[in-house]
Amino acid sequence: MLRPWDIQFTFEDSCGKTLHSKLLNRITKDIQTGRLTPGSMLPGSRSLANQLGINRKTVQQVYEELEVQGWLKSKLRRGTFVSETLPEQSLSAANTSLISSTKKTKPSSKLVESLYLDALALADCVSITNDGTPDARLIPYELLARTYRRVCVNLSRHSKLGYGDPRGAIELRNSIQKMLSSDRFMNCSEQEICIVRGSQMGIYLASRVLDSKKGVIIMEDLCYLPAKAAFESNGFKVVKCRLDEQGLDISHLREILENHSVSGVYVTPHHQYPTTVCLPMHRRLALLELSKTHQFSIIEDDYDHEFHYEASPIPPLASLPNSENVVHIGSMSKVFAPGLRLGYIVSDIQFIERAAQEIVLIDRQGNTITEHVISDLMESGEVKRHIRKVRREYKQRRDYTAQEFTRVFGEKISFILPTGGLAIWVDISKLVEGRDLSDFKNNDSTLSTFFAIDQESPTHIRFGYGAISMDEIAESIKKLSQLLIK
Repeated sequence: MLRPWDIQFTFEDSCGKTLHSKLLNRITKDIQTGRLTPGSMLPGSRSLANQLGINRKTVQQVYEELEVQGWLKSKLRRGTFVSETLPEQSLSAANTSLISSTKKTKPSSKLVESLYLDALALADCVSITNDGTPDARLIPYELLARTYRRVCVNLSRHSKLGYGDPRGAIELRNSIQKMLSSDRFMNCSEQEICIVRGSQMGIYLASRVLDSKKGVIIMEDLCYLPAKAAFESNGFKVVKCRLDEQGLDISHLREILENHSVSGVYVTPHHQYPTTVCLPMHRRLALLELSKTHQFSIIEDDYDHEFHYEASPIPPLASLPNSENVVHIGSMSKVFAPGLRLGYIVSDIQFIERAAQEIVLIDRQGNTITEHVISDLMESGEVKRHIRKVRREYKQRRDYTAQEFTRVFGEKISFILPTGGLAIWVDISKLVEGRDLSDFKNNDSTLSTFFAIDQESPTHIRFGYGAISMDEIAESIKKLSQLLIK
């Protein structure tokens, strides 16, 4: 059986002057905080060395030292495990310095100066069917069908198809808790997780739980419009914060905080929607510190965390210091297909209980069968296998998309290759300067979304490559060239 998730490690918040001491302190801290539980299996020395880019001998020495100290236990022909009985003393005092130790994040997209203006997404300009959705044709339908049948029979035989917990099946919440702990450095319990029907429902529930009377919601200049609509439908006024080449402008955020009472800040930090920018670590930490100082919530929409291609993704906001006010929203729909409506919210127990009360009023509970199916696939390792498969495919499509844009448009357009996600952000301002908006209203390409700084002409497109094959990518870019090159 496959491991459900590969445990990820990072040196970014680990103290120590040498790689040996950093890894030693990292593993010990993860055991002490409960991220690595007694009896859990650690990666093999070769696998961990490859993950961290260090010498395998360093890993072996750390494992041996921790075994002598009682933190780990090796089992012949089975591997290295966290000891069932742990030593009482701490190995070392943590002295976290994330900003100084983190690597500079390569920006995924260079935003032009015009984005400092009040940017408007021209949603009525084109018919939008894909600006970053997954390819449902890649879904392992035979595996899903077999698992659905087995789970349905098992639940029926054990009379488990009645009303259940509005927070979702405990089995799935446990599976997600393991994934978040191993893969995303998040230390949470199943009581702090609520299952929802996709990230949009999670956003809406967050807007219901937050008190609109307390203040405004801050969103980025360019943002996910369905999220904006959800907040506004529940009585919030949305205030826009500037974007630059690194994402959310923290200086402008501070100005807004001085002039408004703020209930929450909505962000998509992993791959900002729509620009694909990955928010660097120093800005993440600054945002979290402001949240703690001003006591506002951060709604972290981590909608496509799985699809990061260039390097290990930066840990989510919910895993970092001062993250007490973070409401983390994730989705399994991007992993498989939008039609499989399944997401989750992670927050403190009080917030989750409030969200569950809202679910009882509108939905009573989620889809019990689907929740057990996904839990089954996560525990067997099949979800991890599928993510690896589609990640390779999407990376190839990203590279081919960049190649085709360069071949067809040359220097007439510009973009920076995104480090992840399912879309690319392309500057087309040179091609459309001074042209009438009506030129784009009859656009028959439904594979990109146009964005503009005013009602005159768009300046960027968000081109989704995830849901289409390479032949379809080439055809869509050809259609765009016929529209844009006059």
